[in-house]
Amino acid sequence: MSRIALFGSHVLTERDGVQHVLRDQWVLVEGNRIAAIQPGRPAADTHYEAPGRFLLPGLMNLHNHCFSEAVARSHTEDGNGRKNNQSIVYTVLMPLSKRGAELLSAEERMAVARLGVLQLLKGGATTVMEPFRAGMAEMFDAALEMGLRFYGAPYIFSVDAKARPDGSVDYGMADSSESAFAEWNALHAKWEGAGNDRIRLAMSPHATDTCGPELLRAAHARARELNVPFTTHLAQSPSEVATIQARHGCSPAEYLDRLGILPGLLAAHAVSSSDSDLALMAERGTVVLNCPRVFARSGTTASFARFAGAGIRTLVGTDGYNMDLLGEINAAAIISKVTEHSATVATAPELIDAITRHAADAIHRPDLGRLVPGALADITAVDMTHPHLQPMHDPRRALVWLANRANIDLVMVDGRMILENGNLPGFDEAALTRAGAAAVEKIWALPEAQAAFAG
Repeated sequence: MSRIALFGSHVLTERDGVQHVLRDQWVLVEGNRIAAIQPGRPAADTHYEAPGRFLLPGLMNLHNHCFSEAVARSHTEDGNGRKNNQSIVYTVLMPLSKRGAELLSAEERMAVARLGVLQLLKGGATTVMEPFRAGMAEMFDAALEMGLRFYGAPYIFSVDAKARPDGSVDYGMADSSESAFAEWNALHAKWEGAGNDRIRLAMSPHATDTCGPELLRAAHARARELNVPFTTHLAQSPSEVATIQARHGCSPAEYLDRLGILPGLLAAHAVSSSDSDLALMAERGTVVLNCPRVFARSGTTASFARFAGAGIRTLVGTDGYNMDLLGEINAAAIISKVTEHSATVATAPELIDAITRHAADAIHRPDLGRLVPGALADITAVDMTHPHLQPMHDPRRALVWLANRANIDLVMVDGRMILENGNLPGFDEAALTRAGAAAVEKIWALPEAQAAFAG
């Protein structure tokens, strides 16, 4: 069994269930578990002992979209792609992701997947939950190959919606749920537990407006049967809320509550939820996956503090936008303080918990999200010696308010060092980047892509 020792000038652990920072400690890893945290230099096969590192539990990003984000990158800022102020979900992301999955070869799809995983790892994430079209199953291959701990969440739909030229959404009439379940089950049979249990699945009906009640009930029952996480998009736009009100006479949260699937649900975004919706979600134990930056670019404030203040367990994910968890928690802090008119909300410790132990608890993984003996050895190390981080009184505040993904130094997953000095040993990052970008550019060249981006 290999023994790896990492020195941390600061080590984030917990004491009596409370976040706690230790100074000048060694974290000893034996195999794929944390064996000890101690002040003295332990005997080990490999030592990482550069001073100035802040050792954190491996960062967890439970809502990300590698492929659709790549398709939209640098096109949809400044309002592009929004027809009549419609969300880009149905004008750009969903139709072009589907078209891209059909257009690209398996090798090209793998190139896009590798580019996404590369960015996630360089952003410090050790665990990622990724909803994506079943046609992009190469995400599993890339995560396995590159060492990421990965919860793949292939979408299932009742209908495959897209925007009409006037910006309204065409939900169609075709019921695709039977084939979607068949694809999901096949992927579960192939991938669940692969890579020494690094690769798992989650159940991900796409959204309340694209999934009917029968599909949602069946998906929830299947998730409970297999004991996999259950996630969906909830109230991510005013048009979704209006659609559910017209169909069912209630809000999206009330719709899911009638179906009995709010408890423990990982609800992405929830930005268009009312205060009464949030009270209901808090009562039911729903988890909100807050992704503030992707909404901020459209002028919408997705306040972490609003959800947390309502008593909801609130996590932070990237939604694929930049795939930078440090940048995302910084945005969560700023947006929360501005929207709530308070400097004391969305504190640094809260936000770090939102991408470590609270995220682990949300998916029932007490072996993740913590630097404690016995936990799995998923570790993110940040180099805090840079001039923009010095002098430093509190490493947690410095991490949230001053650090960025360029400061990510080491990433360990399952006891294996995946990232060293900010780079992936054994991979030609420049070649991966070129291949992924070239594949996406083939989608950009399509006439329908040009029309979608034009807004």
